[in-house]
Amino acid sequence: MIATLQLNAQKSQLQIIVTDPDGTSIENAEINLDGRINSYYTDSSGRVFINDVPKGFIDFTVSKLGFQKEVRNHIPFNPQKILEIEIVLHIANQNPIKWLEISAKSKFDNNPNNAVSAYSLNREEININPGAQGDIFRAISMLPGVSSSGGIYSAISVRGQGVRDNVYMVDDIPLTEVGHLEGNSFFNDPNGGRFSIFAPRVIDRADFQAGGFGSQYGRRSASYLGLYIKEGNKNNWITDGQFDLLGININVDGPVKSLKNTTMFLSMRYQNFIGLVNVIGLKDIGLPRYADFILKTNTQLSNKWKLSSLVIVAPERYTRDINHVKADKNLNLVYMPDFKRNKTVLGLNLKKQFRPGFNFTQVIYHNIYSSDITVGKAYPSTDSFGKLKSKNISFNSNIQEQDYREEKTGYRSIIERNFSKRLGVTAGIESEFIRLSNNRIQHVNDTQYIYYRGQNFPGQNFVVFLPAFVNIKSNKNAWNHSAYLNFHWTPFRNLQINSGLRFDYLGFNKQSLLSPRINGKYTVNNFHSLGFAWGLYNQDPVLSEIVDQEDHNSLRFEESEQFIISYNFRWKSIRFTLEGWNKDFKELIYKPQQGYPLVLNGERGYGQGIDVYLAKKLSDKWGGQLSFSRMLSQRIMVDEITEYPFAFSQPYQFNILFNYTFNPQLIFSVKYRYATGKPSDEFITHANVLNNLSQYQYSKEITAINARRLPDFHSLDLRMNYIFYVGNWALTGFFDVVNVMNKQIPNFENFNTFSGKPYFDGLAIFPTGGLKFEF
Repeated sequence: MIATLQLNAQKSQLQIIVTDPDGTSIENAEINLDGRINSYYTDSSGRVFINDVPKGFIDFTVSKLGFQKEVRNHIPFNPQKILEIEIVLHIANQNPIKWLEISAKSKFDNNPNNAVSAYSLNREEININPGAQGDIFRAISMLPGVSSSGGIYSAISVRGQGVRDNVYMVDDIPLTEVGHLEGNSFFNDPNGGRFSIFAPRVIDRADFQAGGFGSQYGRRSASYLGLYIKEGNKNNWITDGQFDLLGININVDGPVKSLKNTTMFLSMRYQNFIGLVNVIGLKDIGLPRYADFILKTNTQLSNKWKLSSLVIVAPERYTRDINHVKADKNLNLVYMPDFKRNKTVLGLNLKKQFRPGFNFTQVIYHNIYSSDITVGKAYPSTDSFGKLKSKNISFNSNIQEQDYREEKTGYRSIIERNFSKRLGVTAGIESEFIRLSNNRIQHVNDTQYIYYRGQNFPGQNFVVFLPAFVNIKSNKNAWNHSAYLNFHWTPFRNLQINSGLRFDYLGFNKQSLLSPRINGKYTVNNFHSLGFAWGLYNQDPVLSEIVDQEDHNSLRFEESEQFIISYNFRWKSIRFTLEGWNKDFKELIYKPQQGYPLVLNGERGYGQGIDVYLAKKLSDKWGGQLSFSRMLSQRIMVDEITEYPFAFSQPYQFNILFNYTFNPQLIFSVKYRYATGKPSDEFITHANVLNNLSQYQYSKEITAINARRLPDFHSLDLRMNYIFYVGNWALTGFFDVVNVMNKQIPNFENFNTFSGKPYFDGLAIFPTGGLKFEF
């Protein structure tokens, strides 16, 4: 964690701004700073200015009669900097019990409109999460019902659904591609990306809802994740960044003097894995590298109008050549991919507050995702034990090429109107024009040794992929439209109800669906509350799958019905949540043949589970989280008979995290994660399938999908941050280790066709360390 400093600063001050959820200033709010006897009070603009704050970490509370008390802990501060913090107070329940002291995360976490499954993480909580290495997605995997695929993956699956089933919004702009290094194979990696496109300390706040989200969020069904990129400092320029084993990250933010009332935040990152793979001895994995460029500006056009702009450019490259194949002593992977990908986001966000409780938001965006892939393959000569007969390995560096591109140009318009403290409405429309192109060429026949039973020809224990079944040149475009209306009202003093209706239109097959949703919260008293949610959710097919199909195969929405009940307890900095949930799915998309791009609608499924969450915010030197999930996620084939666990089904998950502050400079964090092993197929092995002793090959015939499980997942993660000051520089030495026990993380089971033995796709220990700086 880094305290803020300013080179040659002219002022030293802590500024706190207090508003209600509508942005209205709250006058005479009381601020109590730990270690000080006297209180401070906000002025008519909701501001308070506190001088002579010592460097280090500060704790304070904000309170006002009739509002929930907010607590902020462990905020870094240095007296050479002007630090501005915004606090949102929510109205307390009108009952005789004194107002509740809530350890604040954000207006999202405490918002009664989010009746169930709502959590929020701030910038500092992400930064000290052990094993997360500053990645927001790895930090979120600590929450109940959320799992990642271990140390080398950041993509999340929620309550037994897939990594592509989540709603992602970045500053109100919808995104689908949020990860780097999504796969090392011909086809979509089931585990998702390795790292997010957001460098450490870029995300200022993350709002997460594991289910039951309202009608304003759609086109995905598992969860909602709203990410808010840090805004530029209004008072002074700040430069911060870090050096570590993977590369460098630099952030710059502050006021733009040439543009009135404008601030800027700029983040630049470059990561190259060559140093890390040499340290942990994994030269065979190839060479990944990627970069991120993020620019955000905010301009206060007037008291009512605010304009924000966002630019994200995230290129990446992954190469694996014959030398990497030779470095793999077991010959587990003989493919040689060369991936070039880029993600670009351009967005404008215009907000107007007509009056308190009446807000108008307009969003325009243009997203581009491009992927240029060439894949080769090595052909080593081995014996029946998988041992090389010759060090000279023949190869073809260009078996298949693919040029894929998707572009989205969209518009969102949102109105939020509170008519009174008991009644409000949110309404919006969304339109998006999508252009897709996919040009894939396979130059030669390619023999595959993993196949479903019945997919092969009789007497041939392998499958030959012919170019005619793989090659495609496709261009598709269509409009998608959505509209929603959501009412939030309080029929009784302690009961909040949010009911809404969403309309979605999928232009690629001209399908329309309505999805009603309702959730509510009953506050028993200032400590206990009950919540519920029910709704229908429609999910678009993945765009790469849409463009991969013949014109006559129009993929439809996947549909689900969800129900959640919850109990919440809050007291001071402690939160306890118990939730039960149930999901029913239909029209699920499935792949009828192993390896081929064809997919179809038609499978059904269901899921159910219980989530438990206990957390104490970091205060009084320590904090922690504990989560437990018991879940079931099943799929039913189109024959209506065969049932199997979904690929991301992990019946038991347990996480525990502990943070401890030894002194104002040293923070130590430890996290332990456990999960039931992921499902894996049952299969039989065939030997010498080519009937050639010079090229001895085994094949894997899948006899039952996901009928057994991989070994259970265990990981002990550690992080240590030590802050020290050199002149006007704040420096943090950090050490972050995923899986300190060096136990291999079994994410996915692969098959070695030379030895006839399965092997796990997953790393063991994954360390990084370096130096963060800020001035």
